Amino acid sequence: MYHDITIIGAGISGLSAGCYAQMNGYHTQIFEMGKHPGGLCTSWSRKGYTIDGCIHWLVGSSPKSDFYQIWAELGAIQNRTFVNHDSLIRIEASEDKEFVLYSDIDRLKEHMEELAPEDKDAIADFTSAIRTCTLYDPPVEKAPELYNPADGDKMAHKLSLLRVMQRWGKISVQDFAQRFSSPVIRESLPAVFDMADFPMAGMIITLAWLHNRAAGYPLGGSGEFASAIAKRYIELGGKIHYNSRVKNILVKNDRAVGICLESGEKYMSDLVISAADGHSTIFDMLGGRYADDTVRGYYDKLPLFPPLLYISLGVKNPMEDITSSVMGLSFPLRKPINVDGNELDRITAQVYNFDPSLAPEGRTIVRVMIMTDYTMWKILSKKTAEYRKEKENVAFKVMGALEERFPGISARVEMVDVATPVTFEHYTGNWRGSFEGWRPTVEHFGKKLSKTLPGLGDFYMIGQWVEPGGGLPPAATSGRNLVQILCDHDRIEFKTTVL
Repeated sequence: MYHDITIIGAGISGLSAGCYAQMNGYHTQIFEMGKHPGGLCTSWSRKGYTIDGCIHWLVGSSPKSDFYQIWAELGAIQNRTFVNHDSLIRIEASEDKEFVLYSDIDRLKEHMEELAPEDKDAIADFTSAIRTCTLYDPPVEKAPELYNPADGDKMAHKLSLLRVMQRWGKISVQDFAQRFSSPVIRESLPAVFDMADFPMAGMIITLAWLHNRAAGYPLGGSGEFASAIAKRYIELGGKIHYNSRVKNILVKNDRAVGICLESGEKYMSDLVISAADGHSTIFDMLGGRYADDTVRGYYDKLPLFPPLLYISLGVKNPMEDITSSVMGLSFPLRKPINVDGNELDRITAQVYNFDPSLAPEGRTIVRVMIMTDYTMWKILSKKTAEYRKEKENVAFKVMGALEERFPGISARVEMVDVATPVTFEHYTGNWRGSFEGWRPTVEHFGKKLSKTLPGLGDFYMIGQWVEPGGGLPPAATSGRNLVQILCDHDRIEFKTTVL
């Protein structure tokens, strides 16, 4: 039996594995390179403002979703207030029209038919798929690695969901937009995620969760959310070592036997679980010794979520007149702006007027995310003055763009923060600053990666680098599923508790 377990990384997947392992009698320790829990699920403070660096919507915020039970087991959801937005995004399009992806299916259908009466068939197809997905959640109770024929029979009632996911997982947002005659919808749909090859299945299942009011935003933001899970882990008897970057995973006779920190300290254990960055784990901590052609192919060929510029402004104005949505307000620019060589003719701004806890009274946070180039920022970061100047230049351009839509906002800005891909890499270790790991495309939608490495025993990987598509629910279930596998290996019953 695995008695002592070492976990690398106190992100959501590492904390999840730690919590469930403690619930089932294992002794665990988590080693975290930073000084706070959460990994990419984080917030940070600037001049009295709190910048939320992660959660836009949390699947499982309501008992209507099966994910709710997992968050309850992890202590993340108790006594937490959620905001359920009326729309996923609001897009100001051409012809002075606004396209709104409403959370309510009937309202969405009516709105789309008003905008594009000539596209009733495509609208009906789209909204019907969303409605089907409102009836089911993806299976989360049991680790897929432990499925047996009886589990397949239990899944039969979810065949409708599987059919929708399979069909729409092969259709990109860009291709679906071309089915519409309406120029407004053709223009707007690709702007939702700003990734033309993103599968429609992702948009459909998200809208289904929003319709069920089971994907709300937790007031207080990502930092508080992650801290609640860390608190649950500690209460279960676990221990977190902060500021403890792992340099090497110790191996003996092709079995992981512990870790060595950058400080030189060594910790031995029966099992090592890496919930850290996948590339660092495989090619740095293990020196690439257990990466075959398949594993190397993932890191050579699979597409990544583009890294981000994360521009946050503290505004001396609550901006209560702006209608909130999950992702914010997308609007066109009269004059495009150039950011690291890319011409942007529209941006999406999130006005956090729905969470007053993030700003001093009478103020709010406005945040703009821009997909960017990792290599340019990595090179710039070696030259401190130039790096700082370019961040200031980006902030200046974004404020100018916001001024077009919100006249007078520039004069009210009293806090500016720009996080680059190098920022995310520095604080989380995430490879090339990618905020969510592998990017789902129509070619790779639904792909699963192994939690083990060829030839290495007593070792597992969990988190977004083995769960393509990333996000908090897959991170939490990744840790939960692994502990089920461990319990099966040790012939003990998997148990969970809720406070």
